[in-house]
Amino acid sequence: MKMWNNLTLVTAMLAMSVVAQADTLGGIYASVDYWAVQGNYNDSRRVGDALDVDDVGLAQFAVSIEHPVPLVPNVRIRHVTMDVDTQQKIAGQPTYNVDVNNTDVIAYYELLDNVVSVDAGVAAKALDGDIQYLGIHTWKLSETVPMLYGSVGGKLPFTGLSTKAEALISVDNQLKVSDVSAEVKYDFIDTLLVDVGAKVGYRILDVDLSSKKSLDNKFRFDGVYAGLEVHF
Repeated sequence: MKMWNNLTLVTAMLAMSVVAQADTLGGIYASVDYWAVQGNYNDSRRVGDALDVDDVGLAQFAVSIEHPVPLVPNVRIRHVTMDVDTQQKIAGQPTYNVDVNNTDVIAYYELLDNVVSVDAGVAAKALDGDIQYLGIHTWKLSETVPMLYGSVGGKLPFTGLSTKAEALISVDNQLKVSDVSAEVKYDFIDTLLVDVGAKVGYRILDVDLSSKKSLDNKFRFDGVYAGLEVHF
């Protein structure tokens, strides 16, 4: 309860600090990316060392809704379904399969919105799915992790080029999660009605649930992603 009270306090402080900073135009940002994932998985109950996972391509989606209303936060939703096998196999069966939906719901305020942009807010990361051992034993994973959110970006005027870095950091000692990314984007369509940009970046998702009694899982997925973003 104390943790959620702290998040509420942070949200209120952010709101008070950006009353005059609301985006005058707002809009909807939608993107889809191909994420080339590598990484490792560890379950210390059965395997002492982390196991590398098969390289795999995942689709990740994001939608942001921004508006000019003061005090009301903007909303960003991101989703990726992580379906990844470990490289180590026994009798042709992957030792572990991680099949987990990762959905982020983010409420944020724009502290700056010009050549340099800065956003800050709070989020909830929902991790929901199954982890299988040799296709026989299955553990259900259903956790909602409270997070702090921040992003910083910059535009190179008259070029269509921009950069952005964003991070989600958990505030729960039993659910240690971080999700960070950085990207470069080029807007090849820039009109009054719509902007369309191509982007490339790198994302690192690090999940450590080993402090929670019912779980002992750690996994780290990272890799390059590339995709398109549309701004209406």
